[in-house]
Amino acid sequence: MDLSKVVAIIPARYASVRFPGKPLAMIGDKNMIRRVYDQVVQAVENVVVATDDERIYNDIKAYNGKVVMTSESHKSGTDRCWEAYARLHKKYDVIVNVQGDEPFIQPSQIQALIQCFEDPETQIATLVRRITPEDGVDYLLNPNHPKTVINKKGEACLFSRSVIPYVRNVSLKDYIYKHDFYSHIGIYAYRPQVLKEIVKLQPSSLELAESLEQLRWLENGYKIKVALTTHRTYGIDTPDDLKEVAKFL
Repeated sequence: MDLSKVVAIIPARYASVRFPGKPLAMIGDKNMIRRVYDQVVQAVENVVVATDDERIYNDIKAYNGKVVMTSESHKSGTDRCWEAYARLHKKYDVIVNVQGDEPFIQPSQIQALIQCFEDPETQIATLVRRITPEDGVDYLLNPNHPKTVINKKGEACLFSRSVIPYVRNVSLKDYIYKHDFYSHIGIYAYRPQVLKEIVKLQPSSLELAESLEQLRWLENGYKIKVALTTHRTYGIDTPDDLKEVAKFL
């Protein structure tokens, strides 16, 4: 894949309900959005922050990064990602959507996503990680760690906050030893035409039930290619999450 034909967009919203001002929260000596930017730029030469707030806009400008202002009305990072792409007025082959609260995303993870598009049939790609015994059963059962079932073609069949699949006649504490379970990591990449199409879709029944946007795409017949990673990611949703990830510095 020609990396000059790839653009990475980092949606960054200021008015988070659980953590207002999250992108500008400090992690050590650098704020969160700058840490995400630094990780992504190691994998992709074209990196853009998409925000709805002048404070984030000015911060990235001061960091000599590329940033575009987008609407405050977007309901998801996917929608914001599409508006930002449209505002670039330049064609790319692949758009990578990296969440602005993933300061420890690894360049190798982004590269794995991009490699999925070596297959011309790939429409959307995302990341998963195999859940290991070291993670423990509590990690497996945690609804904040969505699980993925993958078919023989390396495509996602389903995502759920529940444990999928169900393992018959096996105690929950032994599930990890009897089957491979995969934790979904919410970073995506798309063909531009596919992204243009999916932002027009209405919320689906499965999406509303699970509160997982990617289920809307599956219900509408889109295929999601899966790339495997061994790295855990540490998304930050609350101030308490920030205290936890600070330990990894």
